[in-house]
Amino acid sequence: MMDISLLLGGLALLVIGGELLVRGAVAVAERLGMSPLLIGLTLVGFGTSTPELVTSVQAALAQSPGIAVGNIVGSNIANILLILGLSALITPVAVQSNALRRDGALVVLTALLFALVSYAHMLDRITGALFIALLVSYMIYAYRQERTPAASSEGHTSAFEKAEAYDELHDGPIRHQAEAKNLAQRLGPLLPLIMALGGLAIVVAGGKLLVDGAIGIARSYGMSEAVIGLTIVAVGTSMPEFVTSVVAAIRKHGDVALGNIMGSNIYNLLGIGGVTALISPTSVPDVIVRFDNLVMIAASAAMFAVAWSGYRISRLEGAVLLAGYTAYVYVLLPK
Repeated sequence: MMDISLLLGGLALLVIGGELLVRGAVAVAERLGMSPLLIGLTLVGFGTSTPELVTSVQAALAQSPGIAVGNIVGSNIANILLILGLSALITPVAVQSNALRRDGALVVLTALLFALVSYAHMLDRITGALFIALLVSYMIYAYRQERTPAASSEGHTSAFEKAEAYDELHDGPIRHQAEAKNLAQRLGPLLPLIMALGGLAIVVAGGKLLVDGAIGIARSYGMSEAVIGLTIVAVGTSMPEFVTSVVAAIRKHGDVALGNIMGSNIYNLLGIGGVTALISPTSVPDVIVRFDNLVMIAASAAMFAVAWSGYRISRLEGAVLLAGYTAYVYVLLPK
């Protein structure tokens, strides 16, 4: 019971701390004169992925590769099969063809790259540096693409849509940016910084509790750490993506929901995988190499395929994705 309490408490702290971190960091950036586009692509994009990042780093430092890597791979699987499936079930998702060809293909390619690297059974610092370099390259491309006049007609990048989905949660980008400027002007330079640092501290504490609870549950119930990381931890740390995508779907902005999922998956593999490998190189459990990475590739390809068919993800296709996630979890859990 104590382990479950640790896990739930850790998840709560991750959500609270992540929100404080993003709001504080955005307010600081506003005071420094950073453009809203750059804030969205960097601070909001990375900030909303902080729960996954901190959890995987904490697990790697605790020598629990099943949770560290399982969280990354499991989050990507849950993003597509569970969250995108549910979003399409709420509102059929319209797909912009240029954006899908560009970012959808990148989601599949990064999944393949991660799987290939995993065959070496180690996320080392060289791999981490490569992943970070690829993510930075993508961010530079996204920034340049969004600054072109044709960005709207050709389809926004997934990095942009990930920030847009967060804005949707706060009643739209105009209101959110106004609130950020308001906060920056009202609190002065120091309080937003304290808010951001305090949020980061809460996220780190939440990640520690979550990892400790997950390890305890695995030992108590005779489950592998990989299974816990791939399911409970992965879904828990994906709550920001879950909430933002569902809210976007409810507001009939299915394209934003899809972009949020694609952007999150790119951030997870290249950003979280890269930073985790740089800070604490970790092995990749055999079971993830042999099975879960292949499921992640299949889920990424399925997302691309259903989105490509008519440039729309229907409710029926959303139901199929959800059924796929149910089957995946059923296979994972001990019988």
